[in-house]
Amino acid sequence: MNTLWSMTRFRRLVRAHRILAAVAGLVILSAVVAGAALFQPWRLFSSSTLNEALPAAPFSASSGPADRPAVPGSPPPASSGPAAPAPTPPVPAAPLVLSSGAFQSQEHETTGTAQLVKLADGSHLLRLENLASSDGPDVKVWLSSLEAGGDWFKYRSGRYVDLGAIKATHGNHNYAIPAGTDVAGLTSVVLWCDRFSVAFGSAPLS
Repeated sequence: MNTLWSMTRFRRLVRAHRILAAVAGLVILSAVVAGAALFQPWRLFSSSTLNEALPAAPFSASSGPADRPAVPGSPPPASSGPAAPAPTPPVPAAPLVLSSGAFQSQEHETTGTAQLVKLADGSHLLRLENLASSDGPDVKVWLSSLEAGGDWFKYRSGRYVDLGAIKATHGNHNYAIPAGTDVAGLTSVVLWCDRFSVAFGSAPLS
């Protein structure tokens, strides 16, 4: 009975203040829309997977004279003495892993490994392998000078290199490190939510 009386009273109050009720409703709706755009709660239930191979490595040996194509109409090369041994096939120069470490969870459960890789051309990239983390708004991949784990508020006070938005929540990804970056002293990888200044997870590079 009391509930019915309260609802009746509320309806009368709304009818008596229609403009005020309309304004209040508009404010509430705007707050809901703004909150949804900011927090993007649907990302709690979404994920994505990307599997990238390491960039193809160049060959470490160049072609010799025996590999040069013949010019049409030219006479075959004269043979003198025993035939030369077949050239040794060139061997791909393998990428070099400089440091690596396993992810640890911070704001969200995060697993996988991070590797700092030097390619044959001298460039560097960060590789995330078997990554499994959570989706979220504005998540970036950082190289940081501070140790992994602990209080994540520290990361903004240290030296860091922003490698851009995370490509997927799961899988194996490559992130190019800008040319000229001094990788010395960058001791951790952080999955950083820039919008709310929290670390989803981090990995030491050692």
